[in-house]
Amino acid sequence: MDRLIYTAASGAKHILEQQATTSNNMANLNTTGFRAQLDTFRAVPVQSEGLPTRAFVVNNTVGADFNAGPLQVTGRDLDVAIKGPGWIAVQNADGSEAYTRNGALQMSPNGVLTTTSGQTIAGEGGPITIPPDVTVTVGGDGTISTVSNAERPAAPVILGRIKLVNPPEKDLVRGDDGLFRLKDGAPAQPDAGVRVAGGALEGSNVNAVDAMVSMIGLARSFETQMSLMKNAENNAAKASQILALT
Repeated sequence: MDRLIYTAASGAKHILEQQATTSNNMANLNTTGFRAQLDTFRAVPVQSEGLPTRAFVVNNTVGADFNAGPLQVTGRDLDVAIKGPGWIAVQNADGSEAYTRNGALQMSPNGVLTTTSGQTIAGEGGPITIPPDVTVTVGGDGTISTVSNAERPAAPVILGRIKLVNPPEKDLVRGDDGLFRLKDGAPAQPDAGVRVAGGALEGSNVNAVDAMVSMIGLARSFETQMSLMKNAENNAAKASQILALT
């Protein structure tokens, strides 16, 4: 059988993977701080007798688009957007550290600052706890300060500073939970150069038009691979007919 059928099958398989990636990106068009997932592929020649006229497709790397998303002003006290490169550090339930650009911060029932998914926001001195009946302000360097609503006038109280990091992008990998981590699993060092904007959120960096065009292109590429497999099947049938006459 012509090895073309294996080549076309591998191409079709990876096109389906790209479609899944693009669909996931489109589903996260409105996810705060989302980074579009990228797939890259390469061709590997099929080792066989004769000339190397056939090639397989293999998934080379799965990465992310680290370009910044649009800044959306919300006016909410606990909303934070990273300005430029950088990440907000969070603590997982197992004590490990992960990184996100989603700055829609929340308070747990105990007043601990968390993400919308419930991970604790990492502070440079530990978790940050916010007392009740206060107005919260987030400084440009991630410092969390509060002013009591019960006393007028009231002096601001600094509660802590959000751990902001900026590790090399090549060292980051995306987890199944959408958070990024360092490849070696070690925590990143705080970076005083990372700045934030309070009362704002960063939108997803997925371009809806590009994603739609990509989906159309992938659908046509899949049809091409199916046609190649059909042609290989027809060629095999014709060859069998010719051999049967000899």
